[in-house]
Amino acid sequence: MPLLISSPNNKPRPTRSLGPPPSHRERGIILALITSLLLWQLPFGGLVLYPFKLLATWIHEMSHGLIMLLCGTGFESLEIYQDTSGIAHAARGATPLGHILIASSGYMGTSILGAVLLVVAGRGQGARIALALSAVAMAMSALIWVDNRFGLIVTGVGAAAFTVLALTLNERWARWALSFVAAQACINAVLDIRVLFRAQLVINGQTVGQSDAHRMASAAGGSPTLWAVLWLIWSFGAFYLALRFTHTREPLQTRIQLTEQT
Repeated sequence: MPLLISSPNNKPRPTRSLGPPPSHRERGIILALITSLLLWQLPFGGLVLYPFKLLATWIHEMSHGLIMLLCGTGFESLEIYQDTSGIAHAARGATPLGHILIASSGYMGTSILGAVLLVVAGRGQGARIALALSAVAMAMSALIWVDNRFGLIVTGVGAAAFTVLALTLNERWARWALSFVAAQACINAVLDIRVLFRAQLVINGQTVGQSDAHRMASAAGGSPTLWAVLWLIWSFGAFYLALRFTHTREPLQTRIQLTEQT
């Protein structure tokens, strides 16, 4: 016979519990992740995921640009190209600390945003607001910073797509859509680091100079490979923490219901 302990309301409760099964919010995130990984393995998957690669490029370059603004160098413009490469231009030179922050912001910023969106999608509140804010951010970047035709197409179509999702999807489907976008940001933050192991940086089919890892090594010391590995660990860590937080932080109503059931 299992040992029972009397609770204050005289209802017996077990000494331990197995915890709640995954909620439909968690199942939505899991489904989004599995769908993303499967698409990467299919022959046509690259075509389906191409818009999300461009979205990851936009997030990467905007992360550079926003840190440029914070460092006082100014954010002059950004460009996005058909091969999913991109570049952000500062208005003027940076301090040594500014060089370090700007070089590291692209990959770290993409993984952070992806993790934050995963948490928002898993919490079940504000998914439609997050989609709407994404639309506003892409539209503003198109108006202020994007400086090439293809980049304007990408940000314009992206803003329109996020607007449609925010206005037409109910909360449940909005959470799934946000989960899929967040999963793609996290996955691309990891996959895009592969280019840092190349000797030269190629943008729009042309060799243009040093990669972020080379610039980081020049500014902070160490080797480009070291910084690429550190950013890779950072990306995996942000992804893991987001999933962990989403699983362990149950919505308040769910916790109340579970408490009442015991």
